[in-house]
Amino acid sequence: MISLIQMEYIVAVDTYRHFVTAANKCFVTQPTLSMQIKKMEEDLGVQLFNRSVQPVRPTPVGEKVIAQARVVLAEAERLRYIVEQDSQTVSGSLTLGVIPSIAPYLLPRFIGTFRRNYPEVHIKIVELLTEDILHQLKVGQIDLGLLVTPLHDAVIDEHPLFYEEMLLYVNSSHPYAWLKEVAPALLAGPDLWLLEDGHCFRTQVVNLCGYHDHAEGEGHFEYASGSLETIKKMVEREGGYTLLPELAIDEHHSEGVIKSFGGTPPVREVSLVHARTFVKEHLLEALISEIKAAVPVKMLQKERGNIVEWRQIDKV
Repeated sequence: MISLIQMEYIVAVDTYRHFVTAANKCFVTQPTLSMQIKKMEEDLGVQLFNRSVQPVRPTPVGEKVIAQARVVLAEAERLRYIVEQDSQTVSGSLTLGVIPSIAPYLLPRFIGTFRRNYPEVHIKIVELLTEDILHQLKVGQIDLGLLVTPLHDAVIDEHPLFYEEMLLYVNSSHPYAWLKEVAPALLAGPDLWLLEDGHCFRTQVVNLCGYHDHAEGEGHFEYASGSLETIKKMVEREGGYTLLPELAIDEHHSEGVIKSFGGTPPVREVSLVHARTFVKEHLLEALISEIKAAVPVKMLQKERGNIVEWRQIDKV
């Protein structure tokens, strides 16, 4: 008979693609893990992993078995949470992945209150790029992701939280600082500072102003950063302009000029997301409540702006 322990072992090997690492994560010795997986393969009459390649990979039938094992393990965990929810106490552990363009501006607004209101919850937060968050959600390494949607991913559920305006941040000596309105198409030029590739906010800026159609590399200096704070300082010290999400703007400590776009402003949709196998609904509800209470009420309205897409293709 196949056991939950054996299913945990094959899921771990699939996640880490290494028997020793999987064994360490499961707190067992590598021979014990390998023996249990071999026994499972014998009981099923199939080979689950191709051990002749590095990193180890599941066989075609192994991929199907592992996918079902993830579902079974999630349902087993759901049983435990049904009992915990009946106790009326919000408790448990939660690992949350947050993208860099959200983490420094949103986490300080709610995490302290969340910890005080839910002292029985152990929450771990890791800062990751969106694609890394999605991968870790799908293999069960994290529980939730706090990122920008829509994702157009068939196996990820989205819970929109708020809608953050995208604002223009201009050096005070730049000609755009004196314009009443700046059309997005005017931004596609060498004075635009961007985050490095891999950041969804970069893609949103590119999509908004059509920068992908502009000839990059003009001038004698190119720079891409993973930090919005660095980009802000470059605008202030070196000139030019960039786009910033609303929560990244501190009007009392900004040396640049902050400008909104005319008409209906562009916004980014910020959501909590999880894999379809997620079972910790009570922790999700608590987190949603705390985050929504921590942002300005005006940001809760979807109708406040036009959502700028960044991820068009379902990669599943």
